[in-house]
Amino acid sequence: MARLIRRLNGWLFALLLLACAGAIGYLSTRYDHVADWTYGGRATLSSESRAVLHAMDGPVEIVSYANPQGDLRSSVASFLGRYQRVKPDLTLRFVDPQQDPAAMRELGVAVDGMMIIHYHGREQRLSELSERSLTNAFEHLLRGSDRIVAFISGDGERSPADKGNADLGSFVAQLQGSGIRAVPLNFAQVTAVPLHTDLVVLASPQRALPEGALKALSDYVANGGNLLWLTEPTNDDLHLQPLAAMLGVHVLPGVLVDGQGAALGLNDPRMIALGDYPQHAITKGFNLSTQFPQVSALALAARTDWQVKPFLRSSAQSWTEFKPIDNAHASTIAYDAAAGELKGPLDFGFALARLSPSPDKAEQRVVIIGDGDFLSNAVLGMGGNRALGQRIFDWLLGDDVLVNLPPAQGAPDRVLRISQAQLSMVSLGFLVVLPLLLIVAGGWITWRRRRA
Repeated sequence: MARLIRRLNGWLFALLLLACAGAIGYLSTRYDHVADWTYGGRATLSSESRAVLHAMDGPVEIVSYANPQGDLRSSVASFLGRYQRVKPDLTLRFVDPQQDPAAMRELGVAVDGMMIIHYHGREQRLSELSERSLTNAFEHLLRGSDRIVAFISGDGERSPADKGNADLGSFVAQLQGSGIRAVPLNFAQVTAVPLHTDLVVLASPQRALPEGALKALSDYVANGGNLLWLTEPTNDDLHLQPLAAMLGVHVLPGVLVDGQGAALGLNDPRMIALGDYPQHAITKGFNLSTQFPQVSALALAARTDWQVKPFLRSSAQSWTEFKPIDNAHASTIAYDAAAGELKGPLDFGFALARLSPSPDKAEQRVVIIGDGDFLSNAVLGMGGNRALGQRIFDWLLGDDVLVNLPPAQGAPDRVLRISQAQLSMVSLGFLVVLPLLLIVAGGWITWRRRRA
């Protein structure tokens, strides 16, 4: 009788186990749950992509022109499923491009799997299936239309297209992927800033701007135009005094140096490293470190109708150095109050805003930074330089919904770095110690069972 009861218990347990497995299988077809335990959730969507999706109010429709043969449709659906889990009103629809080739040519569909994204009556085309390109397309749709950014050229300014160390080609290429169109502006060819220009960039001119160029730029600002002005300690900015006076800002003489750089591992005192920032819309929630290789300090020169707020500030160990600095004697420099050098903390980034004189705009914005190297090709990859530059442009263009998007961050656990001795210990553990432990455990279990 006892044996029969044990058998019945065994069969009941087996049936219950099968029933539970069946229930789990049935429920898994109706409900799903995804958990990502990787650093920053990088196996799902980046924090930047999730923030962009949350900023998009209303439904988004994506039409994928993918051939039904092969695995392309399943790849597209799986990829977009990550976005749909964050934004449930994002829908995906497939169209077979072979059904109507003439219509596909009219739509400009030339790549199998090309997607057209529809949002609030606007559309964006995408031929590359990657998170970066799709998130950029969403940012483009949030802007509503291309933003025209004119880069002044002709007087030794940093080029927005070239790949030289001092140029801005890498950063501008990133901007263009998210709905910003960079165009050159040479005042030797035009007498005024073209209409429909959303922002003008004056990036570290090496020569004095001609009188006509300076007047055209001043008129543009006086009439409500947005401006980004990057200046340098090596520039002769006296020719831009009319523009500086209009903004109520003064570029201080000397090179800003920082005595705390050595503690941070920086050998050049001219390299200003920041980890915290004055409160402003540009720096709200921004906690990445940035580096500025050669900086001019800025100061307010006069009270104007501009609201001026600093957002870049050096440490208390900084000062404006008047003497020439070379790498061989960089460690011997010292603050000299008698020479007129100014002690930090000192501001070197100002954000200016006022009611726009133009009836077409609500607010006019200007940013002045005492360094242009931080966005150059050679320095752009340092810390959060790229992310800070993106925030500055978004704020100047009035795209406030994009300003505080969290930047894409790499994960610190992608590479395991161990010494040779540590590697030997790990190998010994897996090849010798672990097998011995398993043998001992197995022998002990066998011995216990035989005794019973």
